[in-house]
Amino acid sequence: MKRRTTLITGATQGLGRGIALDLAARGDTVLLHGRDRTRLDAVAAEVRAAAPHATVRTYLADLADLDHVHAMAAQVRAAEPRLDALVNNAVAGGGSEPLRRELSQQGHELRFAVNHLAPYALTRDLLPLLAASAPARVVNVASIGQEAIDFDDVMLEQGYEGLRAYCRSKLAMIMATLELAAELTGTGVTVNTLHPAHLMDTDGVREYGLTPVTTIDEGVRPTVRLITDPDLESTTGRYFDQFTDTRAHEQVYDVDARRRLMELTHRLVG
Repeated sequence: MKRRTTLITGATQGLGRGIALDLAARGDTVLLHGRDRTRLDAVAAEVRAAAPHATVRTYLADLADLDHVHAMAAQVRAAEPRLDALVNNAVAGGGSEPLRRELSQQGHELRFAVNHLAPYALTRDLLPLLAASAPARVVNVASIGQEAIDFDDVMLEQGYEGLRAYCRSKLAMIMATLELAAELTGTGVTVNTLHPAHLMDTDGVREYGLTPVTTIDEGVRPTVRLITDPDLESTTGRYFDQFTDTRAHEQVYDVDARRRLMELTHRLVG
């Protein structure tokens, strides 16, 4: 059985922690990202205790700062001999104060920065390692919550609300998934995205004031499938609602909208 090396962002809680435990139980090497050293070390210890035969390494970065993103990618490239999968799972949700507009270190709207710019920048920076490890997979954890991007106000300076910002950022992530998948055709690197489960029992769901309706395990299973299922080795550029290959928001398939988003994204990530 192939032993994968997988980098999971946002691995200190919720879905990311669940994915790490699942892959470690398979004997894989798991690279855990977090922004808090204490929590990161605690989850790493938990994963090692649960799966003594797995290899666990940690990477610290604040994805609200693109300098941290680029630095972490450089550390991964320098330290890891291979990378079979990247799971962009870290997320900024609607927030506990949804009317308070927050900014990233570079001055971008926080949810757009963490949920779209950071995973895109990390993926681009890690493409040389992913391609050298091919076949390799990128899995972007999106959401069924999607809202069209207003290109006259991408950063939601007008009428800001946290859940709206979250839904727009997740749509941006899906649009970028399709663009990158097309670019990487023939490289052996696939890029897919999914809505893992509806209102999982996570801190982010509770923080916004919503009541969870599904377990984290319900989100782990379809996400891990995109990482491990041999039948999906050549599947790319797809959006899944859990296990179902389906259509996302209509703006995702607007070629001009995707072009405008990617032009902006490339300018912002550097």
